[in-house]
Amino acid sequence: MGQIDLDFLPLRVINVGANGKRSFDKGDKRRLVEACLRPGVSVASMAIKAGVNANQLRRWIGQHKAEQKVAAGTMDVIESAPAAFVPVVEIHGAGPQAEPGRPIMPGAVSVPGRALQPPGPLPSRLVAQLPNGVTVELQCGGQDVALVKAMIEALGAR
Repeated sequence: MGQIDLDFLPLRVINVGANGKRSFDKGDKRRLVEACLRPGVSVASMAIKAGVNANQLRRWIGQHKAEQKVAAGTMDVIESAPAAFVPVVEIHGAGPQAEPGRPIMPGAVSVPGRALQPPGPLPSRLVAQLPNGVTVELQCGGQDVALVKAMIEALGAR
């Protein structure tokens, strides 16, 4: 392991506010944080040498790492994920129906056709995997062409 150049320590105070808060030289602060990121370096001992609180130095290290992630473009952007909801389809004008315990989304699309829950066993199934990881499953019979069409159109509208 190479020797760390510590000629910038202790950190130079460039300003002391009325409340006693100290401001440090940004270049020296950056060099201190980068020195702390080297393998085998004790953050606590570096804080003592720099004349700052070890917790403050750890906070600076965390901020530095976050800035590096942003600069590298590796931060996850939650806002770019598409919505997990699709409109609920109303059949026969009976209004939206949901399974017990499942909410109905407002603004449901009305489509003429068969009842939402056919009485017999369902021979076909339509499964759609949305880009955000949500899976939508529609079980239908041969007479449910309007229902399948409405679901495909709703998913394609995204």
